[in-house]
Amino acid sequence: MTARRAAPAVLLRAGDTGAAVRGLQARLRQIGWWEGDVTGSYGSRTTSAVAGFQGRRGLSATGTFDVQTRARLVAMTRLPTADELANVRPRPVPKPAAAARWDVDARCLTGRAVCVSKGTNTLTWVVDGIPQYSMDVRFGSDELPTREGVFAISWKKKDVISTIYHTPMPYSMFFSGGQAVHYSSNFARLGYAGASHGCVNVRSWAGITRLYAETRVGDRVVVHW
Repeated sequence: MTARRAAPAVLLRAGDTGAAVRGLQARLRQIGWWEGDVTGSYGSRTTSAVAGFQGRRGLSATGTFDVQTRARLVAMTRLPTADELANVRPRPVPKPAAAARWDVDARCLTGRAVCVSKGTNTLTWVVDGIPQYSMDVRFGSDELPTREGVFAISWKKKDVISTIYHTPMPYSMFFSGGQAVHYSSNFARLGYAGASHGCVNVRSWAGITRLYAETRVGDRVVVHW
């Protein structure tokens, strides 16, 4: 006789409503498994999102939210804010009035450099000391910060799925271990309400594809304040 392992206890399922469902949907939205507003209603969209999340992590893709799925989701996300739960769109972060049009560190002024400013949330592509263009970026959270310093693009790939967080990282330019400059649909959708897992997120598709085409392995990456 072979003993059957008990199925994980179910916390939420199709037909449920309320604050717990909103929290689930908000966490799924943080990692790209939920599009649009949270609703607080566990319908077919929630079932599909949960099943997809489960399947990508080797869990049984039941579409019901059980204790095992909760543990994996909580480990990959943060507690949703009141604004996230209420679908309040964040206001753009204003740039300091004194900031110049180009926020370029002195270390970016020779050769080819991707110059990334945490102070003004901008990335500027600089060639031989001349800024070419700039775009908005966001960074990691306090728990998973984007590293600062002088690096170089070590490798590039257009189609990347994070092996740790299992989220898309299109047009990745890796500069420090698993940290890369890449496009983020989550940033494009939510703006500064969220954060990356340490990467430099770009929300402009046109901007990231242009930058990817123009950069080379070995180009400098400077992350500064």
